[in-house]
Amino acid sequence: MFELWMCAEADLLAEENGYRLRNTGQGLNRVQSCHNTGRAMRRVLANCQRKCGGWVGSSVIHLGDHNVPNALVLIDKYNQVPRILNPIIITLNEIDRMMEKPSLSRFITTTYKSPKDLKLAILGDFFRHGFDGSGADNFYDAGSCIDGRLTSAWNWCENVSKKPFYPIFQLTGFQSFDGQW
Repeated sequence: MFELWMCAEADLLAEENGYRLRNTGQGLNRVQSCHNTGRAMRRVLANCQRKCGGWVGSSVIHLGDHNVPNALVLIDKYNQVPRILNPIIITLNEIDRMMEKPSLSRFITTTYKSPKDLKLAILGDFFRHGFDGSGADNFYDAGSCIDGRLTSAWNWCENVSKKPFYPIFQLTGFQSFDGQW
């Protein structure tokens, strides 16, 4: 992340790299090319693809367009990942502790058969719908591109209250994905 910050700063402050103030559908934004940040993100993506042994979906990285107007917006978006994952991780970790309370244990085993099945239900739903291209106005904007996956993950978070396992999140103290617990 530190390298991306350095690249973003270089892109934003480069005298030869002007910007256009445009309404991107997310308000007025400074739309600016991001050569350094783009190069760094492509290295990160290539490294991930190599380690994973494959990739499903597009490898497009939106930068300098209406989806991700400039490098600072990209950094801000990816700083949101812990805000998405931390509540899920906390909830998953609390499930075993919930099993120590007879009434909660009964609820979990009656509804989900076992704590493992409950965890699999949560993770399965997140991995199935948190990266499915939902959450934007069209497939190009929220498709399977890198930024679109983040949009889909936020969309999953927005709809978690409609999930059958939402009471489990609430029982662990979850209030929202905005960093409050």
